[in-house]
Amino acid sequence: MARCLHKLLCFQLFKSQFVSRISKLTVEQINFKLNTVRTFSCTFTNLDKQYCNVGTIGHVDHGKTTLTAAITKVLSEELGTTKSVQFDEIDKAPEEKKRGITINAAHVSYESKTRKYAHTDCPGHVDFIKNMIMGTSQMDGAILVVAATEGAMPQTREHLLLAKQIGVKHLVVFLNKIDAADEEMAELCELEVRMLLDEYGYPGSAIPVISGSALCALKGENEKIGKQSILKLIETLDNYIPIPDRDLSSPFLLPIETAVKISGRGTVVVGTLKEGVIKKGDGAEIIGQGVSMLSSVSDIEVFHESVPVLYAGQNAGVLLKAVKQHNIVRGMFLVKPQSVKQYTYVSAKIYVLTKEDGGRKWPLMNKYQQIMYCSLWSMACIVYLPEDLQMVMPGDTADVKILLRQPMILKVGQQFTVRENQITTLTGIVTDTLPDPGFEIKGFTYLKPSQGVKVEGRRKRK
Repeated sequence: MARCLHKLLCFQLFKSQFVSRISKLTVEQINFKLNTVRTFSCTFTNLDKQYCNVGTIGHVDHGKTTLTAAITKVLSEELGTTKSVQFDEIDKAPEEKKRGITINAAHVSYESKTRKYAHTDCPGHVDFIKNMIMGTSQMDGAILVVAATEGAMPQTREHLLLAKQIGVKHLVVFLNKIDAADEEMAELCELEVRMLLDEYGYPGSAIPVISGSALCALKGENEKIGKQSILKLIETLDNYIPIPDRDLSSPFLLPIETAVKISGRGTVVVGTLKEGVIKKGDGAEIIGQGVSMLSSVSDIEVFHESVPVLYAGQNAGVLLKAVKQHNIVRGMFLVKPQSVKQYTYVSAKIYVLTKEDGGRKWPLMNKYQQIMYCSLWSMACIVYLPEDLQMVMPGDTADVKILLRQPMILKVGQQFTVRENQITTLTGIVTDTLPDPGFEIKGFTYLKPSQGVKVEGRRKRK
């Protein structure tokens, strides 16, 4: 053990000397448009196989998108039931191609011998952690991609922390770029990753680690570390990541990832159905951010193929009537009319992260203002401490009340995180929903949505 730790320390020193820093990008330079988001839906028209939502997480430039493309290529050649998706089809946006990094979470589909997968390729760069959170929130399990040439890096740690906080219970590790690392380097990297998994509450010694080269698989080179490693990864996903129980009995609830206008037909909203079943012709309601819009489902497309029914766990595009694309934003929900409510005020049990947890070292004070992340939405919030509590120290828990800037869907038992700049400061769970306090706080103003929609939760200024 001492020898292994000595090697690990040497490896860390090697990393600090030879791994170059990644130049910082500015989010302001990125022009996000809904119509440029690449969204594939998984083929579930025939339910002869179980379906599973997975994705790639990890540090920028460790090969997440290359691995995603390699999986589709290998399965296309082996089984013929998967469409091969090229690297530049996944990173489709011009800025993504220019910089060679993923900005938005992208979706592809593929099929193994026993399952059908909807795969989310999450961005790794620190400036796009918000998009990573949105992508990870829909996963049943994740593939942690780590380059054997560099080992665990800052966003490796942050993605692991966020995956744990969001509730991703099952991980598989793909040790990538094995062709560029010697045997001892690869062993040290695997040891480091297993220790890191233990640190974040995952069973490091039990989690499968597959070594290979996604680039070799994509190019059709060195079959042992290329194609065979991809097949082994897929087999591991089939056997290690369980299929969760799907709620098919509740009213349907679909968090909206994006919306696209289809000329002459209507507006398509894209997302993964969280609960229930949607059928063609069903009445529907789009709610969120204080907005409520009634519509109906005129068509459902799963991987560009029209289907009559959509089941919980499936990713699809739903064509709606009588709604405008510009009134729909990511984080809204498509629901059965009158089945859920929006709230601006809730009670919650929170845990303030310590610096060792990836949080901050200062206590949380009353009226703490930051951004809450929940499902696919994010919203400014104020955390109110009980009157008899002046502060909450890192590592402590507290019962608090939280006020949102705009009404959103919140349910008892729903988990959330609050982030400050680049760190997660607290995690929590909703314990009760409360009536709107009926006032608006100066500097924390309610944003009026576009005209032509019903507005809920308007508050008077105080």
